[in-house]
This record gives sequence, structure tokens and C-alpha cells, in this order.
Amino acid sequence: MLDTSRDPAPAPTPTASAPEAPEEPRGCLFALSQPPLMIFLAVIGALLLMAALHDLFLL
Repeated sequence: MLDTSRDPAPAPTPTASAPEAPEEPRGCLFALSQPPLMIFLAVIGALLLMAALHDLFLL
């Protein structure tokens, strides 16, 4: 999640363990894994499917 605080960044503390790899930016697949987005896309897909079936069989 994006850090929107206005506090200055804390100084890094030295550790004796191995250095960690920098965190990669999250991309489109992370966004698609969010439940609210998947519910929204499922509802839109269901509405499109119902409209297509209505046009196909009832018109």
C-alpha cells in the first residue's frame, strides 16, 4: 500500500543478516487479485452475458 504520511523516512538500521532484495512494484496481476475488483468484474461480465443471451434468444 502507498505510504502517504508526511513524516520523514526513518533512518535504516544496520543489521547483521543478509541484505534484503528491494521490493518490486506491484503490477496488474496484484490489482486483479483484489476481491472488490473481481466482484465488480464478475457483475459486469454477468450483465454482458445476460444482454448477449437476451439478444440471441429473445430478439
